[in-house]
Amino acid sequence: MAKTNQPRGKLVRKFGENIFGNPKYDRLLNRKPYGPGQHAQSRRGKVSNYGTQLQEKQKIKFMYGLLEKQFRITFKKAERLKGETGTNMLQLLESRLDNVVYRLGFAPTRPAARQMVSHKHLLVNGIIVNIPSFVLKPGDKISVRDKSKKIDLILDSIRKIKGDINLAWLDLDKAKMTGVFLNIPERDEMNLTVNEQLVVELYSK
Repeated sequence: MAKTNQPRGKLVRKFGENIFGNPKYDRLLNRKPYGPGQHAQSRRGKVSNYGTQLQEKQKIKFMYGLLEKQFRITFKKAERLKGETGTNMLQLLESRLDNVVYRLGFAPTRPAARQMVSHKHLLVNGIIVNIPSFVLKPGDKISVRDKSKKIDLILDSIRKIKGDINLAWLDLDKAKMTGVFLNIPERDEMNLTVNEQLVVELYSK
């Protein structure tokens, strides 16, 4: 994922949410349900509108592992599409190969999914794709390479899937380690606790 100088644990506490998907951060939030820093529990400073908008942008950016330039390019693409810019932006992010690999359960976190894609463990329509930002189209088939199906990280992640994945826009065959990107998700199908409109307002200034 995009590298940041800030430890992920501090970012999770800053946003008050496990944006990286790793269970260890759920435990961290339960143990320290307040922001990082020596005086975090006593601080009650009021955040400006700009500060709120900026924090939401940072949250989404870190969640998907994008650098600032990559995020801005994605936003500009979203602006050129028909429909609501905020929803378009999230649809582009959710359609990335690394995100779909994570959503299918082939990887425990988005950073792990990005690494899997980069290391050529995934196929798209039978062809190796090692570009995490590759944008999938409806009907695309994602599968784990035969030589990669015994990797512990992948096996452990898939074993944790109980029943069917709760995402109508994806279809998963756990036995074959394959999935299908059925369609671009609607906003209410993304299961995201973000306010993308704040990002639109930020970039509109």
